Amino acid sequence: MATFLYKLGRLAFRRRHFAALIWVALLTLAGVGAASAPVAGSSSFSIPGTEAQKAFDLLESRFPGMSADGATARVVFKAPSGEKMADKENKATVEKAVEVLGTGSEVTSVTDPFKVHAVSKDGSIAYASVKYKVSGMELKDASKDALKAAAQDARHSGLTVEVGGDALQATPETGSSEVIGIAIAAVVLVITFGSLIAAGLPLLTALIGVGIGVSTITALASALDLGSTTSTLAMMIGLAVGIDYALFIVSRYRAELAEGREREEAAGRAVGTAGSAVVFAGLTVVIALVGLSVVNIPMLTKMGVAAAGTVAVAVLIALTMIPALLGYAGRRVQPAGKKSRLLGGGRAAKKAGKPNMGTRWASFVVRRPLAVLLLGVVGLGAAAVPAASLQLGLPDDGSQPTSTTQRRAYDLLSDGFGPGFNGPLMVVVDAKASDAPKTAFSTVHDEIKGLKGVVSVSPAAPNRAGDTAMITVIPDSKPSSVTTEDLVHTIRGGGAGIKAETGATVLVTGSTAMNIDFSQKLNDALIPYLALVVGLAFLLLIVVFRSILVPLKAALGFLLSVMAALGAVVAVFQWGWLSSLMGVQETGPIMSMMPIFMVGVVFGLAMDYEVFLVTRMREAYVHGEKPGQAIVTGFKHGARVVTAAAVIMIAVFSGFIGSSESMIKMIGFGLAIAVFFDAFIVRMALVPAVLALLGKRAWWLPRWLDRALPNVDVEGEGLRALDEKSREEDRERELAGV
Repeated sequence: MATFLYKLGRLAFRRRHFAALIWVALLTLAGVGAASAPVAGSSSFSIPGTEAQKAFDLLESRFPGMSADGATARVVFKAPSGEKMADKENKATVEKAVEVLGTGSEVTSVTDPFKVHAVSKDGSIAYASVKYKVSGMELKDASKDALKAAAQDARHSGLTVEVGGDALQATPETGSSEVIGIAIAAVVLVITFGSLIAAGLPLLTALIGVGIGVSTITALASALDLGSTTSTLAMMIGLAVGIDYALFIVSRYRAELAEGREREEAAGRAVGTAGSAVVFAGLTVVIALVGLSVVNIPMLTKMGVAAAGTVAVAVLIALTMIPALLGYAGRRVQPAGKKSRLLGGGRAAKKAGKPNMGTRWASFVVRRPLAVLLLGVVGLGAAAVPAASLQLGLPDDGSQPTSTTQRRAYDLLSDGFGPGFNGPLMVVVDAKASDAPKTAFSTVHDEIKGLKGVVSVSPAAPNRAGDTAMITVIPDSKPSSVTTEDLVHTIRGGGAGIKAETGATVLVTGSTAMNIDFSQKLNDALIPYLALVVGLAFLLLIVVFRSILVPLKAALGFLLSVMAALGAVVAVFQWGWLSSLMGVQETGPIMSMMPIFMVGVVFGLAMDYEVFLVTRMREAYVHGEKPGQAIVTGFKHGARVVTAAAVIMIAVFSGFIGSSESMIKMIGFGLAIAVFFDAFIVRMALVPAVLALLGKRAWWLPRWLDRALPNVDVEGEGLRALDEKSREEDRERELAGV
């Protein structure tokens, strides 16, 4: 592989106009596609194989035209202190608002709170439910404006009016912190390379790669049903890995220049050596992201595949466009150890004989491996302790900031009707196989009404055929509570007895039941997913490092870092530690997909640093250095760059903590802290400590396996053979001249 990539790098350097033109053309094509593509709606949410999804699908088929996936709004009215909603003026205001809301072109129904008894017991709070034909993301601005205007008009009469539901759902914003993250990455690159030109190359190529990836996702969003979160995730990961991959190749290019090689030769060798590590690091990230498909949740699969595609683009750009841009830059990219005049060129030469920080740190770890290992493991173990109290759920209006009308409507409904009112359970009774459907409906109603934890049960509402009915159940606890989850399981558990008695099937759905099933499905898939991703990457790393213990150590180190990162997420988003600093206004359960998502993404990113750092060590080892010295050599050449790469990735991920969407905020924080733990504790401390303790055994591989494995030549051994061949040809020419 090193030889092939070496030739590719030299070709891109020589044919730089052609290479640059291809990527600019792809960016233009993707941009035009994104600009001309229809506006995508919200991504459909389905959980195949779960009871909640089966019930939802049944409602779609048995209650045609009900727009089960349409947007909803709850307009909540509260009377001034000392007044009642039934007072003449207040009632007239509400009835006028209901009349205005019903005139919307996308509205299917509006309920009058005084006709459907949607008034609290104390008479101070009432609500009107508005149902739309389309989803919240597909609602026209005119419909949203009409909803806001109706609420505002009612406020003028003295009522407190708030709007809940997903009808006012807004596209999430990442805020200015994302730009700050990129700015920090630029500063780190300038410090690392000592040159504005060299620092600009990784940023430029990363932005082009992300531009192609996100534009392609936008162009295909409507056709493939991709949500806004998909492009945000692709941007987040694409930026981070795009900068890092380019950083490693540019750094190796400067190191090759420092050894006296010509620029084209240096570009080829940089792509042949560091590029090999980029390919395998990118491959582990792609495996981890595509592996999310084993969970069998379409939304998660699409997010993973889209982000994996962006990572693949980042790898290809690093291998082809970076050497092309290096060709354009020429002498403006200095060899390693030299800085541009603008940044103090010439001063580095005075310290040429002093060991760098990476060398000094690695030497210390090699001398005290056991102490470093124990300290690192204990520290990560302490950070992982909060993960033991992990509670999973999905965000709802109750997790929104108190400044939003959705959150205030949620609180008003909780005050007036109880905490469970915001998460009603929809019980679907399929009596098609029953001899007495009406009897089955009443039996289910009475059974549920007698359960503990139920506030109210609505009468069964059958469809036109009379073979299916809906029953709304209001729990006495909030949607995300364990009590509500237990109630769902109790209703489902009683379904077997009801089916035996009446022949009817009882299914529970609704947003609360969907969240419960979603969390359970993710929990069930975590172990198989972990086995698949870690297993495939383990085999890949065996091929790369030609060792059993090094990949095993890499996997165990990853588990430590991901558990510590989950512990930090729980401490901030569930316990509330440093929540104000992170902009977390409401603590609660951790997003259900967070554990499995972190396992996938963090594993891929963790293997980046493993491959980049340890391949340098193996390169030194296979070229004759002793194990301890090889560790020091690996850190001498790689520690500074890996540190810069980690800081850049942390900065990019941290930029998304400013997002207005809680899921993006949590993912940004989780990935940033995970990279910190993995890069600076696991890879920088635990890895050299374990390798120092193992010595030569770290690179042991059974002979039969060594013969069976393909030789991918990540260390560039084939390039040494080219050197030998070139020197031999030079000697032959000299002899011939004599």
